[in-house]
Amino acid sequence: MKTNISQQLLDTRQGREANDILRACVHCGFCTATCPTYQLLGDELDSPRGRIYLIKEILEGQKPTIETQKHLDRCLTCRSCESTCPSGVQYGRLVDIGREIVEKNVSRSFLDNAKRNLLNKIIPNPTLFRPLLMIGRFVKPILPSSAKRKIPIAQQTKNNWPTVSHTRKMLILNGCVQPTLAPNINVAAARVLDSLGITVLRVSEAGCCGAVTHHLNKQEEAISHIKRNIDAWWPHVESGAECIVITASGCGTMLKDYGHLLIDDPEYAERAKKISEISKDIVEILNAEGDKLNPLLSKLKKNPSKTISFHSPCSLQHGQQIKGVTEAILERAGFKLTNVTDPHLCCGSAGTYSILQPDLSQRLLKDKVRNLEAENPDTIVTANIGCLTHIQNGTKTQVQHWIELIDQELSRSHA
Repeated sequence: MKTNISQQLLDTRQGREANDILRACVHCGFCTATCPTYQLLGDELDSPRGRIYLIKEILEGQKPTIETQKHLDRCLTCRSCESTCPSGVQYGRLVDIGREIVEKNVSRSFLDNAKRNLLNKIIPNPTLFRPLLMIGRFVKPILPSSAKRKIPIAQQTKNNWPTVSHTRKMLILNGCVQPTLAPNINVAAARVLDSLGITVLRVSEAGCCGAVTHHLNKQEEAISHIKRNIDAWWPHVESGAECIVITASGCGTMLKDYGHLLIDDPEYAERAKKISEISKDIVEILNAEGDKLNPLLSKLKKNPSKTISFHSPCSLQHGQQIKGVTEAILERAGFKLTNVTDPHLCCGSAGTYSILQPDLSQRLLKDKVRNLEAENPDTIVTANIGCLTHIQNGTKTQVQHWIELIDQELSRSHA
């Protein structure tokens, strides 16, 4: 694609990056076939190709409008288009650049701003999120059915974090909402890794990965989250911690982008790059431990009658490009996986998207749940807390993180 970006903008790293991404696009349209919003709306401007043209016009000097903002807001940033694109267009990075420019030049309504500011203050902050969720659960019986579905049920917390200290050490990302919504996920990961001779360390000073704030276009605040995490983890990395374990694939996509986001920061660039390099989704770690994992899985009491549907989050299969690995481990563990139609399409969660774009989100959820339930699975499993809670809102089937399922089966085999 030909571009005509001003030299002033090309003198910036952001401008050069955007120009390179635009020039890689050949306007083939393959992306439209896998874009969830284009499939729903049929509007070219709600496809990756259409949004690329909108961003190109902005970068070439055209003033962005509310319409521009609307179409960029509707993007889930699922990055399914990146998996499809034969030219390797880094659409996710381009849309981040476009949104940042639009945010600085197009005013939002008072209500829209208030909603986004509240989300930014509450979601990344457990000290606010936890009590508000408790209040929501308390008043849930008197809420309308549409609101009831959005308040997840409380989980019975397991406090049996492994106490054995192994030579091998790994850190784990606590995250922001996951410790409140599903505290057993990280416990399950720690228990499974403990069975492989790995100690998992929690670092209380680290918190939200910064993804929510970043995607709400509050870039400076997102960078502060990132730097706080790097500062908290770095002493442990220097002391020999092998990697950072991630049990929420949305956070994993963000952590693996730390190096890029801080590439121009002279103080943090090298450390950010290192953190990105050693950040691993739990499935990557287990897959790398094949020699130890296979004997462990072989001891499980197989239950061939139990079927599960696996929802592969966009952040796992498109953002991190981890495809088929989780499914393979689950099958090696003896589970029967259902065939899920359109597994590449987003469930509609996408961070704060389900709140900011509720109509589109619910349409995507309905389609996703229908496909996941098609073969009547006993359980639906996924790899991201956002997908987990969102899908649970649309089904009566149990939904849990797949690592919890592995931990439960290991415990059952030892009973």
